[in-house]
This record gives sequence, C-alpha cells and structure tokens, in this order.
Amino acid sequence: MSKTWFITGASSGLGRELAEQLLARGDRVVGTVRREDALSDLARTYGEALTTMLLDVTDTARLRAVVDEAFGRMGRIDIVVSNAGYGLFGAAEELEDGQIDHQIATNLTGSIQLVRAALPHLRRQGGGRVLQVSSEGGQIAYPNFSLYHATKWGIEGFVEAVAQEVAPFGIDFILAEPGPTATNFGAGLVRPAPMDVYDNTPAGDVRRAIDGGGFVLKGDGARTVAAMIAAADSAEPPLRLALGSTAYESISTALTQRRTAIEAQREVAFSADRQDV
Repeated sequence: MSKTWFITGASSGLGRELAEQLLARGDRVVGTVRREDALSDLARTYGEALTTMLLDVTDTARLRAVVDEAFGRMGRIDIVVSNAGYGLFGAAEELEDGQIDHQIATNLTGSIQLVRAALPHLRRQGGGRVLQVSSEGGQIAYPNFSLYHATKWGIEGFVEAVAQEVAPFGIDFILAEPGPTATNFGAGLVRPAPMDVYDNTPAGDVRRAIDGGGFVLKGDGARTVAAMIAAADSAEPPLRLALGSTAYESISTALTQRRTAIEAQREVAFSADRQDV
C-alpha cells in the first residue's frame, strides 16, 4: 500500500533523495522547497504524486499554514520528515550573532515547530510517524561545528521527550543519525571569517581536513535514504538510527567513554543525595 510523506528541505541532499526514491516506488510526496521550480523535473515525471509547497522553516506562521494545508489536501500523511537544515562551520568565537540565530532558527526551532504543527493532525488521524533527520553530531561533537551540534543535540532531547508524550496516540519518532555522507551538505556550510589564532588548534585541523579533502565521506546518500525508508516502513522502528560505519563507530566510542566516566563518578554522585530520605 502506498504511503504519503511530507518532507521539508526536499530540493537537495537527503531530502531530494528521499523524494526521488519514494516517488519511484509509488508513494505520494509533499515536498517543501524555498524555490518554486526546485522540483520541476520530478513534477514532470511523477505528476500529481508530487505536491510542492514553498516554505522557509524559520517562518513559523507560514510553517503552520503549510502543514495544515498539506494535511487538508492529502487527507492523511503517514510520515512527516523534518529534514531542512544546514551547517554553520567555524570556531565558536568566530561565529557572528546573526549566523548563530539563523542556525538555531532553522535546525532547532524550525524542527520543533514542524513537530508541534504536525502533532494535532497525527493524533486526529489515529497515529503516524515523524522522521527527524539528525546526525551522528547529535551524540558526538567535532571542533568547528559547535552551533550545529547544539541544534542536533537539542532536537534529539526534544524528540526523546515528545516521543514519550505522544506514544499513547500511536505516533512514533525516528532520529536518523547519518555520519559524513557524500551529499551537497559540505557545499552548503556557512563559514564566518576565520581567526588566525585558531590555525594551530583542533579547529584549524578540522578546517584543513575539510578544505583539503582529508575528511572522508564514507556514507552513501542513496543507501542512507534507503535505510531511513526501511526504518519508517518497519512495524517497530528504532528511536535512534545510526547510518554509516563512521556514525556507528563514533557514537559507539562516545557512549563507551561516557559510560566509563559516569561509572567513575558513582561515589560522588551518591554523595549529593539528601540523607533524610
């Protein structure tokens, strides 16, 4: 049975790949874009199976109106994909205030407001799924991506809490956590002017690795999307879905290190308890 998907940021990267694979298998897609003709080639191929809507997720009022219209037009939307986003690349001290505000508004606030706008519709139709595109960067951190990580760690905490709130309504969440993947994500990085003082620091090392091609992108975009779709199709999807060997190894290492660190703190942790209970 075909399904209906709502995808933000459908014009490029994983969002575009999602739209292509879903349409090819016979599903219906509502794809939001910021440029009206961004999916015109897919529209010519798939006709009414694709609905394109203009949206900048930082415009909360417009976002709510688009979600309401999409559910009204489609009747039912099975999976809402929160994909729109980008990366702000630079040491924290280098970032401009406006860049910080826009990163948070796009990746974090925009994702939060999309979920909030979709929940009443998902409840009324008896359930559904939300696929939040996060990153391995929702559980680990690289130098030069501090604000990007802030948004991904933030949305993961939000989703983990909301998933518990709405589970009784038959609404599931999936946090997709791709590692470095061969898409156009790197081309979309926003970069402030670099400060020379960071040249000989881990931030400088990461900058040189990315600029020099030393940052290996093991992930395959099409395979990553196929795994996301399979998870969304499954009867009991995982809350977190690591995608790519880099993501698996990085997240696994980070979790092991955190487990070791917290176990070493057991005595001091318990010492902070009240003694009268």
